[in-house]
Amino acid sequence: MDTKLTAPSVAETSSSGLIPLRPLDVLQIPPELDGSTGENRADPARLQIDAACDADAIRCFLVEYDRSPGTLRIYQRECERLLLWSLVERRKPLSSLNRQDFEGYLNFLLDPQPAARWCGPKAERASEKWRPFVGPLSESAVLTTMAAINSLMRYLVDAGYLLGNPLGLIRQRRRKMAAEAGGPLRAVASTEEVDKIERFLDEQMWQAVTTAIEAMPRDAERGRDEYERARFIAATLYMLAPRAGELENHRMNSFREERGLWWWHVVGKGGKKAKVPVADDMLQALIRYRKHLGLSAVPRRDDTTPLLVSVKDGSPITARRLNQILKKIFSAAADLLPADAEHKKEKLRAASAHWGRHTGITAKLDSGIDERFVQKDARHTDARTTQRYIHEEEERWHDEAQKQRLPWTGLKTGG
Repeated sequence: MDTKLTAPSVAETSSSGLIPLRPLDVLQIPPELDGSTGENRADPARLQIDAACDADAIRCFLVEYDRSPGTLRIYQRECERLLLWSLVERRKPLSSLNRQDFEGYLNFLLDPQPAARWCGPKAERASEKWRPFVGPLSESAVLTTMAAINSLMRYLVDAGYLLGNPLGLIRQRRRKMAAEAGGPLRAVASTEEVDKIERFLDEQMWQAVTTAIEAMPRDAERGRDEYERARFIAATLYMLAPRAGELENHRMNSFREERGLWWWHVVGKGGKKAKVPVADDMLQALIRYRKHLGLSAVPRRDDTTPLLVSVKDGSPITARRLNQILKKIFSAAADLLPADAEHKKEKLRAASAHWGRHTGITAKLDSGIDERFVQKDARHTDARTTQRYIHEEEERWHDEAQKQRLPWTGLKTGG
């Protein structure tokens, strides 16, 4: 961060009447707005976190996601936006917001005004050109926003910082816009998250897959051919998250270099054209497979070699054949899992090629890639589809459930 950039002093903020829009880590909040005496504050005796003001409480919430960089960025962005709006537009601390305030915030998200103050092109957080918004949010983006800040509000209630969650009072299932152009928002979105994607392989299952591939016999030419193809299939699914049919239909020249950067050009569902960035590890996997096939390290524009070739005659393998290959690998991987992971064994034996796509998308989010870029990689037209791959909130929820124990007469509690 640029150390020359300093936040405005409390005195400057109070005298101007406007709080400069700055990120949370450099934001200076006047004492009367810091939330230490917010109207929705709970009894201090209930407090479970070390937070005397709203900014500290938000930081405590964000720390819960420090091992999930992608989710952390989303939550940080949405918490900052809400806090700034509360301070600037409502002139009240976040811990004093009520149901009507949150309904007003929903309207604001669809049209942040004045735009010259709230919106601007993307800029570094340390830059004075930084703004909370690029422009109005789409309906799907508003759903993402409300899910994130609802998680914040629930956490603050659970932590004994807030007395209640006013956002939870907003129960309409859909947002509808007024018939007249520019009319007000007449109903608001549900904050309930859509169903999560569960047909993916977690880290332990994926490690078993790679171990199963490495255990494939390579003492004969056919075995080596099958091994190298399996390595490339696994790398492609994990790094590019393609659909099985796309691997069947595309050729090597779908990988193209543009101004020194490699991209995979793909025609997906509905004939939609897109391109996906090829990370260095994926490029090395491509080079390895091509060298095994006796091809040049990287493809030219006229290279029509199939992406995946039959070890018999070099013809392209079908999506059906791809699924058969993966089924065999997944079955071998299931046998490598420990005995206490029976549910994971069953998942692996049920897995198909499309699970590879789900695994790749989930891995991108878990690695910390920005959600909007994952949406582009996955070629999702709706951000809510990408949101279905984020699991951290449910994992924390499940961890909390372990605090409850079953009292039972005769149940042994000690040695």
